[in-house]
Amino acid sequence: MNGHKYGIAWNNIYNLGNERVDKQHKRLFELLSDLVDQCTEGCSTEYLKETLDFMVEYTVKHFYEEEALQVRYNFPDYKRHKRLHEDFKLVVGALVQKFVENGSTLELSNNLNRVIVRWMVEHIQQEDRKIGIHIRNVTARSLTA
Repeated sequence: MNGHKYGIAWNNIYNLGNERVDKQHKRLFELLSDLVDQCTEGCSTEYLKETLDFMVEYTVKHFYEEEALQVRYNFPDYKRHKRLHEDFKLVVGALVQKFVENGSTLELSNNLNRVIVRWMVEHIQQEDRKIGIHIRNVTARSLTA
């Protein structure tokens, strides 16, 4: 049991095989679980601001590191994956702008929950797993070569 009411739980099948990136993904899952738990009926202004600040920092730092990993292992779908990251940065930016304009609202809290949780979980489960599979294949080939 992960201690979260709504059960957004990390699963080791999401590991990419890079300790630093995997640790960042695990931290994100913890944050998303907290976000869902805290914001089911509306987040406090402070919590919403902290979450948005974290997401802005995360999308810059983590996406950069993940993209560098893709380049290092010649991930064939790098350009499309990078575009997904860039599009999501725009989504986060739009949420930040709504916060700046309107403060903490139930609508923003619900959007943050729905949009960020769905995108990040699906992205890690579907898109990032492809990177992990590719890295394991490249590593396995280099061990047998």
